[in-house]
Amino acid sequence: MVLVVNLGRVVFAPLVEPLQRTLEVDAAAVGLLASLVWLGSAVPRIPTGYLLTKVPRHYVVLGTGVTLAGATGLASFAPGIGALQAAALLMGVTGGAYFIAANPLVSELFPSRVGLALGVHGMAAQTAAVGAPLFVTWALGVGTWRTVFRVMAVAVLVATAAFTVLAWRTDLPEAGTEDRDMFGAVRHQWRIVVAGIALLGVAGFVWQGVFNFYVSYLVEAKDLAGPTANRLLSVLFAAGLPAFGLSGQLADRLPVVPYTLALLGGFVAVLFVLTATNGLLALVAVTVALGYVVHSLFPAVDTYLLGSLPDRHRASAYAAYSGLVLLVQAGGSWAVGSLRDGGVPFTVVFGGAATALAVVFLALATGYVAGLFPTGARE
Repeated sequence: MVLVVNLGRVVFAPLVEPLQRTLEVDAAAVGLLASLVWLGSAVPRIPTGYLLTKVPRHYVVLGTGVTLAGATGLASFAPGIGALQAAALLMGVTGGAYFIAANPLVSELFPSRVGLALGVHGMAAQTAAVGAPLFVTWALGVGTWRTVFRVMAVAVLVATAAFTVLAWRTDLPEAGTEDRDMFGAVRHQWRIVVAGIALLGVAGFVWQGVFNFYVSYLVEAKDLAGPTANRLLSVLFAAGLPAFGLSGQLADRLPVVPYTLALLGGFVAVLFVLTATNGLLALVAVTVALGYVVHSLFPAVDTYLLGSLPDRHRASAYAAYSGLVLLVQAGGSWAVGSLRDGGVPFTVVFGGAATALAVVFLALATGYVAGLFPTGARE
């Protein structure tokens, strides 16, 4: 299920160039298209957290599958960029609701191995990201950009039906039944919620802009051919497969805050290296490093929250964190597209992003050394 859901969130990255050519729109318009997916992913997270205090998690997951099938169907018939943007927003909404319901469910199914379980779930999601450029290339080869969304709609319906059957046959955990006061949970756990946002907010904003424009960046700034750039986008996402699995296990075993800060510092360093790198082999190496370190951040931060939040607060506090952090992250693609339309070179855009993120990293590291950073949730 997570594979088709995440495909709905990442499929616009390899479609940026084809859509810009076919629909004859500027970079900001397609950048906004990608940003709307992530904005949509942020919008339902807090409401979904409240819904989960009333409705079992697997019901919400089922509802997201049905809605995503409708959203991808709408995208396949969109007459222009405006309708496609509306469909992208709805696709993001369904993805956001899914992860708010599914991540706590996964952590409660495996309470003694939260990091590992979230890492495996993340690897499944990452498989969609790895395959997205290849899937889009195939769909464009046999049809048009509309073919992408028509095939997706069918896949979502099949996955939703399979999930429904499995949920009926599985004894689901009862830990979430204690979580009945969302606003009370957020008041009690506000420090770890804010810490999670600080760790991943600006980093996610930068990452949104980087990966959605990675192909364009490689073509324009590094003089790579389009097909080669698309393959490197697949490499960028493929590096996330081992990252999710290994990082989840490391987050279970290591002090999670220092580990997460080390990953954030690594993201900053590799992004600086990317702006100074030329040549195909060197770009492949940097792409692998970038993909590995940034994808390692996600299970680390999720383990930090979901692994320490008590049963009575887990879904509610996580929903508040997730909704707010996605609001911070969502504008990354639009910001990069707007700067490019304004004539700012890609190297300056990415270098400036790395500099801003370095300032955030130094502030967070200083706060941790000073003892201002919570090491876990309150009981």
